[in-house]
Amino acid sequence: MMVRSLDRRALLATAATTALAGLTATLAVAESRERVVKMVARKWVFLPATVEARKGETLVFELSAPEVPMGFSLPDFNVRTDVVPGRLATLKLTPDKGGTFTFLCDIFCGEGHETMNGTLRVTG
Repeated sequence: MMVRSLDRRALLATAATTALAGLTATLAVAESRERVVKMVARKWVFLPATVEARKGETLVFELSAPEVPMGFSLPDFNVRTDVVPGRLATLKLTPDKGGTFTFLCDIFCGEGHETMNGTLRVTG
C-alpha cells in the first residue's frame, strides 16, 4: 500500500514533534541538576576559597573539617551549618540574586578565625 504525500507530511511532523519533545525534556533535566561543591574547612581557610555559580543554579556544598569544629555561614542567603570533624555536612543553596557574597566560619576555631572567609560569585 502506498502512503500518500499528505500522510507522509503528517508522519514527519509527528516524528519531529516527538523528537523535539524528547530533546526539551532532556534539556530540562540537565538544567535542573544540582552541582556538588566539595569544600574543606581548614585552619584558617576554606578550600576552595571562591565558588562561582549562576543565578538559579542549585549548589550542594559538601563540607568537611579535618582538624577542629568549624561553621559555614552565608549570611546574604540566610544559610549556615556546623562542620564537624569526621562528618560530612551538606548545605543546599539556589542563589536567587547575582553579586559577590562572603561566606565565613562562624564558630571560633582559634587564632586566625577572624580572617577565615571566602567568596561566592553569582552571575546572571
